[in-house]
Amino acid sequence: MPTLVPRSLRRPWTVAAAVVALAVSLLVAVPASGAGAASGCRVDYTVNEWSGGYTAQVRVTNLGAALSGWRLTWTYGGDQHVTSAWNATVTQTGRAVTAASTDWNGSLADGGSADFGLQGTWQSADPAPTDFSLNGVSCGGDGTTPPTTPPTTPGTPPPTQPPASCGNAAVCTDFEDQSGPAPSGNWRFTAPDCQGTGTAAVDTAVAHSGAKSLRIDGRAGYCNHAFVAASADLSSVGPVLYVRMWMRHTTALPASHVTFVSMPDTSQAGRSLRVGGQNGALQWNRESDDATLPAQSPAGVALSRPLPTGSWQCLRFAVDTSAPKLDTWLNDAQVPGLHADGVPTQDVDQQWLSRTTPPRPTALRLGWESYGTGDDTLWFDDVAVGSSPIGC
Repeated sequence: MPTLVPRSLRRPWTVAAAVVALAVSLLVAVPASGAGAASGCRVDYTVNEWSGGYTAQVRVTNLGAALSGWRLTWTYGGDQHVTSAWNATVTQTGRAVTAASTDWNGSLADGGSADFGLQGTWQSADPAPTDFSLNGVSCGGDGTTPPTTPPTTPGTPPPTQPPASCGNAAVCTDFEDQSGPAPSGNWRFTAPDCQGTGTAAVDTAVAHSGAKSLRIDGRAGYCNHAFVAASADLSSVGPVLYVRMWMRHTTALPASHVTFVSMPDTSQAGRSLRVGGQNGALQWNRESDDATLPAQSPAGVALSRPLPTGSWQCLRFAVDTSAPKLDTWLNDAQVPGLHADGVPTQDVDQQWLSRTTPPRPTALRLGWESYGTGDDTLWFDDVAVGSSPIGC
């Protein structure tokens, strides 16, 4: 069995940076002015800010004739400076910023949207911009709330929200077929590496849909593992492996490292690709070299999200098995710090990209493992794994 290095022996820092979420919704309809011009547009600019730095998630929606390529411009009112971007080519001259579409997200039908993100620095002020223009046509503001559109995924992004049904996916279960109090059939209890006092059960009192769910009572303490593993072989699912699950938990993610999804990975000689938390926020962890996504710095963790307690949350992720890329969504909102597109991004994926071999998960395990502190009770329901995007 592989030897694990106790993460509890490493002193986690505390994230001291305050994260401020701001959003600007903009809408206008104006006459078209030439081929390829937008006749209306809406922009949502959501910024996470900390002292001296920020990230922004931007969604641009075309409200006019179809576009084969787009260029969004704006002017910063403070001293912001863009240092990196993803899903768009972003340049800055003085306070003027231009974001240009990529090869794969340039086509925007009437009502179509594209999402991109950026990271930057500031010193004295970081006000959200308001003077957006799409292909030279100004976007005005009336506070209209935009429609929900899907975030991007590795490979070719789906043009519409992925369906929630999982059909003939490799894993597609709501646990209603479980006949007893202990996981059975296509789901079996396992404790990889070592077993402690954690338990797993079929719960008939709490469920996201139907009358049953999978319950894990996870316990703190080094090498205290409790998982339920699906029997499905995922080694041929791809080239992008899509996972959707609804989950609920009771205790906020701790500062120390914990895991609730573990996938054995042939690219790591069977060690696991893991989803869990650290420093109070969602993270990916690679067992073979302990690399994390995002980087465990204040700026990196600010790009992730906590996992809310006491309510059902939809967690989705996409793992590219042909390139070192992956993406993650919480309730259909892309998590910027849990996005790796192969291009190094400060405080996000430099450590993750130190390994260039694409992952190749072979199985799905749901449960809990702790490396120090961190009791938690979790429920999983409506779990799906397939080769096509699966929505919430």
